[in-house]
Amino acid sequence: MKTKYVFVSGGVISGIGKGIIAASIAFLLQRLDFRVTPVKCENYLNIDAGTINPIEHGDPFLCDDGTEADMDIGTYEKFLDIDLNKNSFITMGQVYKAVIDRERRFEYNGEDVEAIPHITDEIQARISEAGKKNHAEIIVVELGGTAGEYQNVFYYEASRILSLKNPGDVVHVHVGYMPTPSHLGEPKTKPIQLSVRTLNTMGIQPDFIVARSEKPMDQRRKNRFALFCNLHPEDIISAPDTNLIYELPLMLKEQNFQNRLLSRLSLKKKKEDFTSWNRLIADVKKITKSNKNITVAIVGKYFATGEYQLRDSYAALFDALQHAGWQHGVTIKTLWVDAEKVEKQGIDTFVRNVDGMIVPIGWGERGAEGMIKAAGYARDKKIPYLGLCYGMQLAVVSFARDKIGWGDANTTEANPKTLHPVIHLNPMQKDNVSRRAYGGTMRLGSWNAIVKKNTIAWDAYNSYNAFINKSTGLTSERHRHRYEFNNSYSKNFEGKGLVIAARSTVENLVEIIELPRKEHPFYLGTQGHPEYKSRPLNPHPIFLKFIEACLTS
Repeated sequence: MKTKYVFVSGGVISGIGKGIIAASIAFLLQRLDFRVTPVKCENYLNIDAGTINPIEHGDPFLCDDGTEADMDIGTYEKFLDIDLNKNSFITMGQVYKAVIDRERRFEYNGEDVEAIPHITDEIQARISEAGKKNHAEIIVVELGGTAGEYQNVFYYEASRILSLKNPGDVVHVHVGYMPTPSHLGEPKTKPIQLSVRTLNTMGIQPDFIVARSEKPMDQRRKNRFALFCNLHPEDIISAPDTNLIYELPLMLKEQNFQNRLLSRLSLKKKKEDFTSWNRLIADVKKITKSNKNITVAIVGKYFATGEYQLRDSYAALFDALQHAGWQHGVTIKTLWVDAEKVEKQGIDTFVRNVDGMIVPIGWGERGAEGMIKAAGYARDKKIPYLGLCYGMQLAVVSFARDKIGWGDANTTEANPKTLHPVIHLNPMQKDNVSRRAYGGTMRLGSWNAIVKKNTIAWDAYNSYNAFINKSTGLTSERHRHRYEFNNSYSKNFEGKGLVIAARSTVENLVEIIELPRKEHPFYLGTQGHPEYKSRPLNPHPIFLKFIEACLTS
């Protein structure tokens, strides 16, 4: 079968859920038994998302191969239940760098190098390569940003050229926003009409329009879109707001979107299987109606953006909590706590009556003392605690100060002059830092570790029968950090009761720390990031065990 392409573009505003639409399209085709791989094309000149502040662009998503990608890659993994890699993530920085490097090596044989065709050729080659590497029959390509931005014009041009090269094998889906102004009470189609007009000026006529709106679209609006955007009414798809993003594929399916796609791509339906997904949606709706919930405090430093709060900074974490909660039949409510405010006002002001606490990923000195206070408070008050990466490291700092008696103990990331550097820069990272080589040089991707039996960590992996070899204790988690537990102090910590529950198979680094169950119902810190491996149909065992503790402690 010839490779097929589905391009998904956006219009009117950013943040309308284009990534979820792209994931839903890929999901529908996958459930119809086609081999599908998604690709995200980002506009920025960064090589990857690793050096971007999460407040700027959301939580970078980490792949098994160490790729620091846009959070949409995480959405694809969760919908499709597959592991993606660097081939599924393209940035304009990667494209420009590849072309310029090739020119410097004289690989264009003296030709003058221009945006078209050289930049667009590179984009097409990377999209095709993603399909080959993942053995895909259909490649779903999400074009970052919105139509009309100067940053992404080459992506659109590449898609146009690809459609000319492959007539009948390329479909363009345009996702736009249909607002309903409160003073009018009527959905307005003009914004999407104008974004389609912008597409037309680039030589692209969309095959489908997916209209994002507050409520389902009526027939009148469909007819307006069809008339002014040169489409059939059946090719105008409604995507109204929903509290459950995983319901969206089924909403599209009800409108026969998947069969329209197949027809446009000249593909015949094989078979379909939506059983497990239908069951998931039904179960989640029952859980929501039951009103059974618990509250988990997240003590972090990336919530604020101006006068607003930003969920996307910890998107993978919130998703992982949600997935685990569903398996336990409970809705997770999260209480967002600014670590800098904890430094000034104390922790008990913010976390009274919570069922559990998480200190997530973080970087640098800002807010660190607030996170240390949170880790100590959860330890002393017997509140189920989960430390993720920085949250694990600062739990170690808190323990060193309060239980070993090293009042100045710290991570050298926050205090390079501490006399007790219980968390320190991994020696392998020192050269990178000295050269300011920050991009893509951390300990990244999947790293193997051996989990000790008779620990909380072992119970988590073993009880939920996931992500571990039970005979050897071997597990693998994704990592994204430079600083490590300082092994020079291992005996000091173990002598005071801290349990080192897992070590890496390479370098013997501390991966998981915890407190004995006789001392605390659940107190665990992991250097890895289990949140990146959680899926709605396969929650991560660490989160399942944490929620279990929140429900029973």
